[in-house]
Amino acid sequence: MKVKLSLSARQLPNVAGLGKGKSDPFAVVTKLAEGASRPEVLGKTEVIKNTLKPDWTKVFVFDYQLGHPVHIAISIYDEVRKGSNKLMGSAKFELGAILGAKGNIKAKKMKGGGTVFAHIEKYEGVGTLRLAMQGVKLKNTDGMFNKSDPFFEIKRKFHGPGGDVWDVVYRSPHIKDNLNPTWPDATVDVATLCGGDLDQHVQVSVFDHEKSGNHVLMGEIETSVKELIAAKSSGPFTLRRRGKDKGQLRVNRADLIGMEDLNSQVAGMSLSGGSVAPLPMPVPVPASGSTAAYVPSAPPSASGAYVPGAPPAPAAPLATSSSPTFVDYISGGCQLNLCVAIDFTGSNGDPRKPGTLHYIHRDGGLNDYEKAIQAIGRILAKYDYDQKFPVLGFGAKYGGVVRHCFQCGSSGEVDGVDGIIEAYRGVFRTGLIMSGPTVFTEVMRTAAAHSVSSQQAAKQKGLQAYSVLLILTDGAVSDVDATARCLQEISDSPMSVVIVGVGAADFGAMQFLDDCAGNGTPDIAQFVEFNRHRHDRLSLTAATLDEIPEQLVGYFTRKGIRPGRALHLDEDEVVVGPEEEEIDLSLAFGDDGEINVASGGRYNASMKF
Repeated sequence: MKVKLSLSARQLPNVAGLGKGKSDPFAVVTKLAEGASRPEVLGKTEVIKNTLKPDWTKVFVFDYQLGHPVHIAISIYDEVRKGSNKLMGSAKFELGAILGAKGNIKAKKMKGGGTVFAHIEKYEGVGTLRLAMQGVKLKNTDGMFNKSDPFFEIKRKFHGPGGDVWDVVYRSPHIKDNLNPTWPDATVDVATLCGGDLDQHVQVSVFDHEKSGNHVLMGEIETSVKELIAAKSSGPFTLRRRGKDKGQLRVNRADLIGMEDLNSQVAGMSLSGGSVAPLPMPVPVPASGSTAAYVPSAPPSASGAYVPGAPPAPAAPLATSSSPTFVDYISGGCQLNLCVAIDFTGSNGDPRKPGTLHYIHRDGGLNDYEKAIQAIGRILAKYDYDQKFPVLGFGAKYGGVVRHCFQCGSSGEVDGVDGIIEAYRGVFRTGLIMSGPTVFTEVMRTAAAHSVSSQQAAKQKGLQAYSVLLILTDGAVSDVDATARCLQEISDSPMSVVIVGVGAADFGAMQFLDDCAGNGTPDIAQFVEFNRHRHDRLSLTAATLDEIPEQLVGYFTRKGIRPGRALHLDEDEVVVGPEEEEIDLSLAFGDDGEINVASGGRYNASMKF
């Protein structure tokens, strides 16, 4: 699937020099290299004159996959026409982290001053709008002895927590000293402008250009793409400001390129006062239920995971237009909740001995269980606002009883991926005896109940929740048929099951997990051998996570649950990340306008763990 990145910045340092006004900023986006790949300059935004708070209209389109992190550098420069462009600041982002953030937006402070904002949305290449417009008898705002220098902006509507807000997607050049300007043809991406919805509200605003950057509004209209196309034959729009007529806006050309079949559908449409019908509200979202785990040192639970030292919680029951995508659900507030289940059976070996699978390295190195937790957990954690994760264990004895589902850590949920590692290591201080057999069914049922309760709780907040159960094991399950039946029982839960085989055992018998769905039962399970990817972290995350977006969409569409309405945050609501160290990246600007990486531009020296 494709996503688009848009950029803005605030409080940039002025590097123009004394007596030269304000800087003229533009941004360059570079995809950072990992492993054997090379850094790549993806392009630059337009230059905005005389401003330290640019909102660039240029967007950058990326292919997005859940298990494939994409790290980018945003470098902001002041354009110098006769000389070298001056670097104003830079920051690094990861696309998944932006998409998973509230409102799909992240911000970072830059070394040297200023803050850069990066916003991700779904991209649908539905075509472009080619637009030719002219102003007619515009009202002068430049005083008695001068004429205005008009330019126009086209804006799209976002729904923010404080109400609807407008964002610029196109800005025309300005025409000097002209109250009847004819602007050059504009080409606007329809997906960026209105998400392919030709009835979506858009705004066209005409400004008088000022060198200071404090442009003066001359008048504006609210319309739609469909009405812009129809206006070719229906007559001009009346620009208004503060309730008064401020001239007219005539559409000389409005064609959809790549959507030619729609041109004829709207060509004969007549305008009715330039207004657009109110947009329909999105369909509300439904929900689910809850359960617990054995706490080592508490009495055993009949229906949850054993919690060492605490009582268990009860189980709870489960309750168009274009086809929605994973990005639609994430943008609409769906959270990915990670639950980790770890194999503590005796076949893992004595954890006190080097070379065994659970050996904790004194030099700070990670064993294979920890490597898998970190690689997969750090990706999924980006899509969870609260960073709270249940950690379960199975296959160990407490008080002479084999527990096939017990709580790791002192609480039902731990904080962050580091908390998962700490809870895992802490198990070896709880007096367990590593035992057997290898049974997944209890952790799967417990995690399924938790996924149901998480979705129910999310519904009450107007959000959605989907869970991923990550099971880490060193051997095949003891009862294949019982495990297959359990997967079928929980297949209607809002959850995917990812099983990673750790160690050198023969995992041939585990392949049934990928194939046990059938007869209308959804496929929610995926099995991956760690050793096949042990030297390539990105290969592991790709193999384990690639099916989750399709499984998430499949669950919600089966339930008739549409994505929530995408949330757009006001700038003051965006959490600004701390200033980072300067990025090791040097760009070379050619005389022909080409930009290349001169040096640096690596995110990591390798993709190894």
